Amino acid sequence: MKKEDNLFKKKAATRIALISLLLAALVAPLAWYVEKEGSEAAVVSLATEESKRLLLHVDAIDLAGSDAPIKARLAAHALTGGLFEIVEIYGPAGNKLAEAATALGGSIEKDIPKHGRPAYTSAAYENLTLPSGQWGIRVFVPLRLSRSGNNITGYFEGVRIIPAWQKGEIDATALKMALIAALAALFCGGGIYPIVVLLSAENNRKTLEVLDSHISMMEALGRAIARRDSDTGAHNYRVAWIAARIGEEMGVSGANMQSLIAGSFLHDVGKIGIPDAILLKPGRLDEQEMTIMRSHVDLGEQIVTGMGWLDGANEVVAAHHEKWNGSGYPRKLAGSEIPLAARIFAIADVFDALSSKRPYKEPLPFEQVMSILAKDTGSHFDPAVMKVFEHIAEEVRTNIAEGLESNARRLLEEIIRKHFVM
Repeated sequence: MKKEDNLFKKKAATRIALISLLLAALVAPLAWYVEKEGSEAAVVSLATEESKRLLLHVDAIDLAGSDAPIKARLAAHALTGGLFEIVEIYGPAGNKLAEAATALGGSIEKDIPKHGRPAYTSAAYENLTLPSGQWGIRVFVPLRLSRSGNNITGYFEGVRIIPAWQKGEIDATALKMALIAALAALFCGGGIYPIVVLLSAENNRKTLEVLDSHISMMEALGRAIARRDSDTGAHNYRVAWIAARIGEEMGVSGANMQSLIAGSFLHDVGKIGIPDAILLKPGRLDEQEMTIMRSHVDLGEQIVTGMGWLDGANEVVAAHHEKWNGSGYPRKLAGSEIPLAARIFAIADVFDALSSKRPYKEPLPFEQVMSILAKDTGSHFDPAVMKVFEHIAEEVRTNIAEGLESNARRLLEEIIRKHFVM
């Protein structure tokens, strides 16, 4: 389990690191943009408020009277050279009343986009990137006698060239915020990692506890069956492991593999309901007794159906005596009508029965066992499944050669943990 834990931690660290880097890559530019926009808005707000204050000071807010041009010129010259490089003041009808510019403003005026008569109703601004590389802001301010007033009494427009030092401060602040956001994303990922590992370990522990309880319950049922059927219980372990190995070779996985393992281990669970006089009878069963014996399939199906995680065992339990040619029981299913899990189990069951020592027989040689299986392929066994089994038959024989229950149990536990612990 240590190897799996280390693999999980490595995967978790890699994924969290990638997500953190991706988040940092997304958040950093956003933080940079938001901070830069905020700084620009602060510069514009300051310029707008200061210009309104100065316009009010020189009584140049109401530009509808006959003395409007004089007020406008005074205001334009007052505002030029401090906050703005170019100032234009318009009357309420949009007619230009005054214009003033610094030397710098005069040199860049040709690069400023022209526009028609102003008719805007709310303050706004636009960024200007001049051919010289300088960065400017152009503000548009409708003038009103009061903040809540509706009537526009004039328009003020100003172009401010942002000094290099101020631009540097804005860029530096925006960059700093971007770095803080990126680091926050990375630190967040670093903080999440131990929590994920801790929760995963706890979840894995709980999963193993549940799995162990499931295995214990499955073993208890399997042993009860085996003891009543004069077996040691090793058969259940072996056939479940053999079936799982065939399933792996055929690409069976997930819930289907879990159902195959559980069904193979509990294939004869219905024998719990068969009377000892019939189940343990040493001689041949008569027709009536055989009918009762065969009822173990229906009994087993009833036992596992609706038992939560054992519900998937139904396919093997209900169809493990069906045959490829339709001569089996209880439903006389044929070919692909028989669930794949049951077709896989049929080969595992017969192979183990022929290969194992029983109180009434010695194990058959491997070659003879394979010959019998080959002879019954197409009648009892699915040819496609048999072809897969032939490739691993030698491996299977080697692993179960000892015949010990402890060895069979170990093999099955390994494959259970492989397919039940995700």
